[in-house]
Amino acid sequence: QVQLVESGGGLAQPGGSLTLSCKASGLSLSDYYIGWFRQIPGEEREAISCISSSRGARTMYEDDVKGRFTISRDTAKNTVYLQMNGLKPEDTGVYSCATNLAGYKECVLRTNGYNYWGQGTQVTVSS
Repeated sequence: QVQLVESGGGLAQPGGSLTLSCKASGLSLSDYYIGWFRQIPGEEREAISCISSSRGARTMYEDDVKGRFTISRDTAKNTVYLQMNGLKPEDTGVYSCATNLAGYKECVLRTNGYNYWGQGTQVTVSS
């Protein structure tokens, strides 16, 4: 059974850091790309970053997080990480990881490129 389980959310001060984890089971990160998404109540889910399953593990970032967030994967642990530095109040939201069970190699930064989601973890940036 496929599962994506996020962890690492919490409260951070502006300018602070958090690292989110997305632990995958039932599939291998060598075969499936992973994306990170943020959702604020009342708004559409927004793609933040993604990492491809290809050997080069190509990464993509939404413009507002470039230079602040870093996505990476540990295939031995079957886990994808999102290191978030320089946090801003507008980064607040529920962060979810997702994949596409079709098994495409190169990730995309759009919601309709994903069809399986984790439950999400809350990130709150506030002083």
